Order: sequence, then structure tokens, then C-alpha cells
Amino acid sequence: MTGDVLPCFDGSSITLPENGAVVITVPASLARAAKHGVILGSQGHENTTSDLPLVVNLLQKPSATEMVEKGAVLADGRALLDTGIFVVRGAAFSNLVEFALLDPNPVGDILATGDEVSLYEEIAGAWVLARHGWLASRPLGKKLIDALGSSRLYHHCAEELEFLHFGTSSEVLDHLAEDHKGRVLRNQFSAISGSLMCEVAPSACVIGCDIQTNVSVGEGSLVFSCTLVEGVRIGSGCVATGLTSRNPESKFALPDRHCLWRVPVSIGIENAQVILCCGIDDDPKVSSASGGTICGGQWAKFMSDRGISKCDLWGPDVQENLWNAKLFPVVTAQEKGCKFAMWLMGVSWGIFDGKSLLSLWRDCRRLSLGDLHSHIDFNELNQEVSDHIATLAGGFLKASIVCGSLGRNVAQLCRSIALGREEIVAKVLQESRSLIAEPKWANAIFVPSSRVYQALTDICEAAGDAHPVSDAWVWNAVAEETSAAVGQSHIEEDRGATSSSGTSEDCEASSFTGERNESAVSTRTGGMGEFAASTSKGVVRSRIELPVRLDIVGGWSDTPPWSIERVGCVLNMAVQLDGLSPLCAEVVLHRGGTGVSISDEAGNSITIDDIRTIQPPFSSDDKFRLVKAALVVTGFTNKTSIATSERLEIATCSNVPRGSGLGVSSILAAAVVKGLLEVKQDNTSSDNVARLVLVLEQIMGTGGGWQDQIGGVYPGIKCTTSIPGRPMTLKVEHVPVSDVLREELRSRMLVVFTGQVRLAHTVLQIVVRRYLQHDARLIAAIKRLTVLAKLGEAAFAANDLNTIGSIMTEAWRLHQELDPNCSNTFVDSLFQKVQHLSCGHKLVGAGGGGFAIFIGKNKDATQEMKSLLQSVGPPVQVYRWNLFEPEFKADPDGH
Repeated sequence: MTGDVLPCFDGSSITLPENGAVVITVPASLARAAKHGVILGSQGHENTTSDLPLVVNLLQKPSATEMVEKGAVLADGRALLDTGIFVVRGAAFSNLVEFALLDPNPVGDILATGDEVSLYEEIAGAWVLARHGWLASRPLGKKLIDALGSSRLYHHCAEELEFLHFGTSSEVLDHLAEDHKGRVLRNQFSAISGSLMCEVAPSACVIGCDIQTNVSVGEGSLVFSCTLVEGVRIGSGCVATGLTSRNPESKFALPDRHCLWRVPVSIGIENAQVILCCGIDDDPKVSSASGGTICGGQWAKFMSDRGISKCDLWGPDVQENLWNAKLFPVVTAQEKGCKFAMWLMGVSWGIFDGKSLLSLWRDCRRLSLGDLHSHIDFNELNQEVSDHIATLAGGFLKASIVCGSLGRNVAQLCRSIALGREEIVAKVLQESRSLIAEPKWANAIFVPSSRVYQALTDICEAAGDAHPVSDAWVWNAVAEETSAAVGQSHIEEDRGATSSSGTSEDCEASSFTGERNESAVSTRTGGMGEFAASTSKGVVRSRIELPVRLDIVGGWSDTPPWSIERVGCVLNMAVQLDGLSPLCAEVVLHRGGTGVSISDEAGNSITIDDIRTIQPPFSSDDKFRLVKAALVVTGFTNKTSIATSERLEIATCSNVPRGSGLGVSSILAAAVVKGLLEVKQDNTSSDNVARLVLVLEQIMGTGGGWQDQIGGVYPGIKCTTSIPGRPMTLKVEHVPVSDVLREELRSRMLVVFTGQVRLAHTVLQIVVRRYLQHDARLIAAIKRLTVLAKLGEAAFAANDLNTIGSIMTEAWRLHQELDPNCSNTFVDSLFQKVQHLSCGHKLVGAGGGGFAIFIGKNKDATQEMKSLLQSVGPPVQVYRWNLFEPEFKADPDGH
């Protein structure tokens, strides 16, 4: 497809031929069709192998009369407009490739002669028999017929297609004047200083501009990459581009429906440029004798009013039109070029520096619109736009530091700044870095330290400087801010009529204030999973077993700093695998001895003689940092927290594959924390455990959110909302699980290990950094995930697994937007393999591997899907699972 057309249509509706070319058409009025190519199609499908109608002829900008004569007018009075979108398949495509690979290269003939070949006329004409006679006399015509003429061109009429053609300035303005359901941004990447002293019309589009005081821009105008100095006046329906001079003398006035643009040219003169002007409705190719216009008026009056003669504009044997008129002087300063332009447009007196503009104009070297094609300095043009953007971005960055609260995407601004010339980039970034690093920075009390450090990192990376701060500073700041927000957080639990109630000890805070009761023995099963605590002479023992969690939707909204600044919402469920809670921690407190011994299911172990030496930060290579962080958050490492004659033994066990995405580390941390609090006789309520695990993860440096521990600590299905503040509030709402829903889940949901492994904290760092950078797409995606969580809660309550499936699939798409690497070819192939049987799927957790959830369209489809997935073989494994509901007894199959 060509670059001057932006279409919107359903491409999946096209029926493509096995061999041939297809052009997309759309019905249009004859007036509109006369400005474009028109397709004359057959009435049937005679003598073709395609279900699409054959193209009989191609008409180029035909008049209404020609369309009627050629039979191109449809029954409803419209014609089929050629959109410029072609699809080429089969032998037609092979022939096209073979033609491109010919030796000698056929394009060489065109380059040598300077002739033109058009996609619409010559290339498409080779596929249309009626055009072969005309094509044979054209450049490359015979070669094209020989190479491509055996295939045919068909057309697909896209009735619903909408498109924008960037053919003329008038068409662009007409498009921007429409509302387009709010999709047109009227003021994008522009600085409007002293807005009370400016008049920028609401319907004007101002893009990449620096607008100073006492400036007006009229209705429906487009202004791009300009600096509008004080006193500039732009009328209605105008286009102004590239006017970037800050010299007060470069001000101008642009009448209604006029264009003004500046172009650097390469003619051997430093700073050479041309300021061009014309009327919006001027057609450059229409001659003065045929009614062509200049600045919206007749050529004769234009020349008479300014004292210009024909010989000033056109040489002999040249068509007398705007395209060929040598109107535009080459200048070295924008202000002089603007004076000439205003004189040509008739809005200023013909005097400049006491001299006649007509005589100055005649003395200048002048170019026509046609001349510009061989004289535009494209490198300089691109660099000027880049410099202008860089200067604007630098202003926005400094304003965000000085006047705001780092509310802009600093990394994105730095990328825009980096487009400029080296001296601009160095100056802007150095000034910005100095401002934000100023110890007395006025906004420091309003901006979280994590954002300050992230902004400094982004600025230094853009400047190529050594970091004054490290990434560790950013993560430490996030950890401190999270700890401050959750240190006294409150968790409200709404269990609902069918949810487990646990015991009073589970819901009430308790604290150890005296000697332990060493004769009591208790075993409890309730909301906090399954655990047993016992004491005997000199020994206090606690064993905690917990399920894993499956997140349905809402993940990432639970992760700091999002969850401590914005509302988060996650829908997840606690499940057992193969009939068991796969995560376990056993804590034993001995009277007598000192220190702590730690071991895990892999046989790793360590003994630390003085527990008080355990202090963060912990190395990412430390196999026992989870348990050490649990000792810190539960207070065991405080100097006064434990008697010097007490010793701890802590053993952990996980029967889940590494990198599962089931929240294993957080839930195992919850089990350890729960066990430590139990032997300490401290507050063992679920809300306290969940809160401490959130702090624990910040200490570990993994930076996780709250959903994993909530998912494993609280039973059943729940929708949890976090409300930011100090303290942060978590509201856990249990979703009632009816017998119907339980059976639907049992028979239609599969839990599958993909065999792919990826660690969540690497993904987490990417997502958190994008959030700290105010990445707009990331913020929009996470907001949508929170909405889907509430919709999912309602769907579960209505026993509607089909809606749950569609929500999961949308959530999976959003996860891929947050992190494009959260999937891989193997995972995609699994989803594709069962797509016809599934109404929803996603990887759990951060993605990249681990476990996946599938929901079948019905029971039979689910069984077929299970068989297909099992047929893949190791490492793919379909797990037997059941919803963890302590008050509900599982059947013999574990459901």
C-alpha cells in the first residue's frame, strides 16, 4: 500500500485468490472519484478461477462524463475508487519477484532516463488486458507485460472502509476538522506560554510548537514544528510548518486559507532557505489560462498588484502555472523570507529596509515548486525538525523539574532531546541534571525518591554520563516507600456466606507479653491454610502448609509503586495440586542454644550462630535470603527480640517446579512468616502475614506485590482491592463458590505446566521502571486489568465461565503489551494448538513460562484439549487440581 493513504477496514473479510492480484476498492461519489483512480469491474466472475470480480479497466482521474461513457458508474450513482492497497499472491507474486531480480536490473533503465513508472498505472496495468496496448508504449511497458501479463487483477469492495488521503493540504485540514470520536489531539507536544495572552482556537491543531505571548491561531488551522514569536497572526484554515526562528523580526501574518512553510535548500550558500506560500485551494498544475490561481486569486491581478511580469516567472515553452512559477526567493534568514512571503500574499507593504521588495525580489535567485525537488536539503530539513523537538523536550523536562513533580515521561523526553545536534543535547541534559540534583530542590518533598532517582538515571543514560546513582538506589527507594505505606496497612476481609471462617485467633491481633505457655498443644485448620502448632518441654514447633495461587486477572496492579499510588484490583484463587498444598514451612524454637539453622528440600543448609547478624541487604545469590528476610520482618533479628539461650530451626519445602508463576516465593515466605509468628506467639492473622510479606519482598529486592500472598493465604476465589494511602488498605472480597461453579471449574479448567522457566523479578524490574517513567501505554494497560478484575468477579458470581475465558484472553494480550517477552514461540504454539477448543487462556504470574490456565468451550472440548496437551509430552504436564476450600471436602479424585 502507498504512504499517502491511511485506511480503516476489516482485512480479514477479503477472499484472496490462489493466484493473482487484488486491489481494495471503496464506493465513492463521482466528484471524489474524479480525483483518484477508478476501477471498472466485471459484472460476474466469467472465465476466472477467483470468487472476486475481475478488473476490466483502470481509469486515472476520469471526469464524470468519462466514467459514464466507460460504464464505471454503479447503480447507486457512485464509482469504485482505487484505495492504493494491493495484495499479490501465488504465481503473480513469484513473477513480480523474478522481475525485480532480472539482470540487468530493469530499474536501471528508469534511473538512466529519468522516466517514471507508477504502481497504479504501469504495474497494475500489466495485470489488466485492456491496458496492454497503452502500456506497450510506456517505459518498461513491454518487459512488464512479458513478466506479469499472465496474471490478472481482481478487486474487493470494502463497503465499510474509511480512509484519509494526504493528497492536498485541503484534504488534511478537512480530515482534522472532523471530530473522529475524540481521536484528534489538538495540542500535542507544544509549549504555549502566557496562554491568557494567546488566542489558539479550540479546533486548531498545534503540533510540536513553541508559542509565545500575543499570538493568535484561527479555527481549523494546522501548525507544525514552528516557533511563533510575539505578534504572529495565523488565520483560519491555514497550514504553517518549519518556521522556527526566534528572532522577533521573523513574525508574520497568514491570511485565511493560506499555506506558509520554510524549506532549507542546497545551492552552495550557507543557511540557504526558501519561504513558500500559496492558497490552500491553489492547484499547482492548473495553468493561468485554464483558471489556475495563486494565493486564492487570479494570476493577472496578482501580477498587476505587485508589478510582476510573466517573464519574471516563466521562461519560454514552460506551462504557466504555479508549479513552474519562479516565485520564491532564496534567502539566508527567515525574517527576510517572511517579508517576501507576506508581500506575495498581499498582507504587507512592498518595502523592506527602505528598499522596494519588488526590486529586491527581482535581484534574488528564485525557485519554483518544481525546482525544489532537486534542491531541498533533506538532511538539514530532518535535522532542523529534530533540533526543534529536542529544544521543546528540554523545556518540558526543565519545567517538570522546576514547576512540577516529575509528572512527565523523563525517559521519553530524553529520547526526544537526543534527536538534536550534539551541542543542544549536551546543554539541555546538563542543565536538567543540575536542576534535579540540586540539594535544595523545592519539589523534593512532593516527589517520591524512587522517581527522582529514576529521572536522574534516565537523564544520565541519555547524556552518556556515569551514573550518580545506581539502579539499587531506585529499588531501595521503592522498598522504603512500600514499607512506609504498608507498615501499618489495614486489611479488611469480607468472607461472604459460603467462605471459610477460620478461628478467632486468625482474625484478631495478639502479642507475646510474658512467658510462653509450654504445656499447651493446638492444631488448627482454617483461613490461613493448614498448620499445626505444638509446644513441649523446651520446644515450640509450627508446621504451615499452603496452597498456590492462580491469578485470573489484575496482576501488576498489586505491585509497588503502583499499589501505593493508585487503586489496584486482582482476581485470583487458591488451589492445591494433586490433592495437596505444595508449599510447606516448619519452624522449631528450642530453649537452650543460640543461632538459627535453615534448610530446604534441595538439601541446602546453613547455620548462623548469632541471629542478630542477619541484616539486609541480601545478595541475589543467597539461597536463604527469603528466610533471612522473614526473620527480619518478624523481629527476630532485633537485639531484644529473642533470648540469647534460644535457637531456631527453619525448614522449607516446595513441591512445585521452579519459575512456575504460581506465586511460590511469596506464599512460601508467608508460610515462614506465619510459622515464626506462631512460635513467637505474635499476631498470626492472615492480614498481618500478608502485610509482612509485602515488606519482606522489598527487603529481598524482588519488589513483588501483594497478590501472591493474598492468593495463597486466603482460601477460595477472591477479588482483592488495594487503596493507596498511609496506611494502604487491602479489601479481600471472597467470591461465593456455588456447586454449579465448582463443577464448571472442575470440568472445564485445565492447569498445565508448560515446561518453560522464567524468573519473575527480571520482568518486574522492566515493568516497574516503565511505571516510574510514566509510560502511558503501560498505565493504560494496568488500568484496564483492574477493570477486568471486577468484571471477572461478577462473571464468577454469575457462574459464567465463558466470560471468564474472554477476560483471561484479553488479560493475556495486555500482559504481552506490558512485556513483549512474556510469551515465546513454544507457549504460543500450545495456545494455537488448542485454540479451537478453548474460550480463554493465559500464563499465570508474570509470564514467560511456568503454568498456564485453559478454559474449554465445554466439557467435551476440555477433554479433547487435555488429550492434545498431554500428547505434546514432557516437559508439558497437565496437573490435577482443586480449589482450596478448607470447609469443603474434596472428592476422591482430588476435586
